[in-house]
Amino acid sequence: MTDNGFLRGRLLLVAFEGWNDAGEAATGALKLLKDELAVVPISEVDTEEYFDFQFNRPTVTVDDDGRRGLVWPEATLFGPDTAMDPLAGAEQGADADHVYLLIGTEPSRNWKKFTAEVISTALAEDITGIVLLGAMLADVPHTRPISVFATSENPLVRSELDIERSSYEGPVGILSVISEAAEAAGIPTVSIWASVPHYVHNAPSPKATLALIDKIEELIEITIDRGELVDESSAWESGIDALAGEDEDMAAYIQQLEQARDTVDSPEASGEAIAQEFEQYLRKRGGDGRPGSDGPGEPWRRD
Repeated sequence: MTDNGFLRGRLLLVAFEGWNDAGEAATGALKLLKDELAVVPISEVDTEEYFDFQFNRPTVTVDDDGRRGLVWPEATLFGPDTAMDPLAGAEQGADADHVYLLIGTEPSRNWKKFTAEVISTALAEDITGIVLLGAMLADVPHTRPISVFATSENPLVRSELDIERSSYEGPVGILSVISEAAEAAGIPTVSIWASVPHYVHNAPSPKATLALIDKIEELIEITIDRGELVDESSAWESGIDALAGEDEDMAAYIQQLEQARDTVDSPEASGEAIAQEFEQYLRKRGGDGRPGSDGPGEPWRRD
């Protein structure tokens, strides 16, 4: 895929905490990448301009020396450290001096102005493509591979990367706003989303983060050290298995999700068979997209 025009230029990878970031999977992937790449802060947004602090509250932290400090919601653009020795960067294994990162909290106000600032900075940095990372809660089992799908509104990118156009209609987050503005400014975009099991919605999902890292590595063709992420992913899955082993309703519900997923993934599955299985699955759950009488009424929590 190295011959693709989209992948040859400067790429900006974007992820925001909040509505677009189930299981902290998207921001987790970019934070891992930030720690591995030789990137430095290029610009930060004005927090007073874009955040409602009653909605995105600052948090108090204590450092290793016992000092307390405030951490404010923010959004920071990172770029390659041009002052660093290129050979030192190569030793890190993430040969990506063309990769930029935008990581932060989804703004709570002034989205149009925020987006205009992002696009202006991207143009100033000669960004030629934007990859938007997200994660959503879905009716998927934690025991199966995390579903990751890539879409693009740009016909040339769809052809180059052999991906589809999104058919989604409904509420959107800041990622969709940035995507539309970028395309209008002549910067092609790709959106990559991971599906996170909704019944463990309040816990970080290293398995989903790992799936996004795999997809990034596949598309951009860089080498990313997973560190402890593989072990954390296995521990996450084992922890949910243990919870399900103590809860019959939860175990039965997960089994339904597994059956539905296996039917869709089956090589011999036809469109009609998948539709029938899905309809049967919905009837068992009450037909309204929420767990019915044979499943839990609320998502499980890992407190």
